[in-house]
Amino acid sequence: MRARPQVCEALLFALALQTGVCYGIKWLALSKTPSALALNQTQHCKQLEGLVSAQVQLCRSNLELMHTVVHAAREVMKACRRAFADMRWNCSSIELAPNYLLDLERASADLPLPPSGTRESAFVYALSAAAISHAIARACTSGDLPGCSCGPVPGEPPGPGNRWGGCADNLSYGLLMGAKFSDAPMKVKKTGSQANKLMRLHNSEVGRQALRASLEMKCKCHGVSGSCSIRTCWKGLQELQDVAADLKTRYLSATKVVHRPMGTRKHLVPKDLDIRPVKDSELVYLQSSPDFCMKNEKVGSHGTQDRQCNKTSNGSDSCDLMCCGRGYNPYTDRVVERCHCKYHWCCYVTCRRCERTVERYVCK
Repeated sequence: MRARPQVCEALLFALALQTGVCYGIKWLALSKTPSALALNQTQHCKQLEGLVSAQVQLCRSNLELMHTVVHAAREVMKACRRAFADMRWNCSSIELAPNYLLDLERASADLPLPPSGTRESAFVYALSAAAISHAIARACTSGDLPGCSCGPVPGEPPGPGNRWGGCADNLSYGLLMGAKFSDAPMKVKKTGSQANKLMRLHNSEVGRQALRASLEMKCKCHGVSGSCSIRTCWKGLQELQDVAADLKTRYLSATKVVHRPMGTRKHLVPKDLDIRPVKDSELVYLQSSPDFCMKNEKVGSHGTQDRQCNKTSNGSDSCDLMCCGRGYNPYTDRVVERCHCKYHWCCYVTCRRCERTVERYVCK
């Protein structure tokens, strides 16, 4: 008896998952690592979910890094959800790692195996690459990693009244070790199509580029009575949420690409502007995304029914856009907050607790 088309499609997608086409961000499943797992012995590496063999080997040879990598996976989850809280696609499916829906690993209707990369997966790959390097760079600064320490002192002078000091974030070590770990799945020969590999490696590098751009001079004042006559300065990274905001801007202007011959090799080129190469700073994707208005697991859409919206907004969180024209329902919510706060000398503040009723709206 012949299998039904839906069953065949499901089996093909399951096979795609098993053969590694979406292994690139499966390591985000580390966010679910139980705190009871000590991660102090090499045999623990095999107990970690979502790792390909190359990442397991990296774990064994760099065991001291793994708590930082687990922390990075958790930070990706939080940063992605915060960045897209006001969008129809709100990054909720990232928490299903390693068993993603098709918004992050979407199959083409004509070629169900292997899946093609969406704009959403482009963002997640970039954020994941940035997050792991960010976490490692910060861990060096805080002394959590025995293999690294503070970043180097810049060669250029810091400016009048400033002096280099403190402990800089070790971005170079973070980028080196972060790239080894996050890019390992894309460098396995048998995982996915060449177009997908190129897209994912490109977007991962865009994430690291955004992280480099976030390195800034931070200073602390010294002087009598806070006069700030001298400032000690160092190079520090912005918070990951700021990097996510930068990548979200790039997500909104991402470029759709195709895999075409250029000279003797195939390259990713803009679909509608193939007279120029892809820019190093832009996120790219191969497969168009749905509008995410209605629930449809075949395309990885949760839909926006029951999502909260902002009646007075003109942005992506507005009830018109969020609810896709279906309308919305109002409801009242009771909010308890601090109020009538008073400062007492010296030195504490007392407040009352006040309750008020607010009107909120959810999509039909």
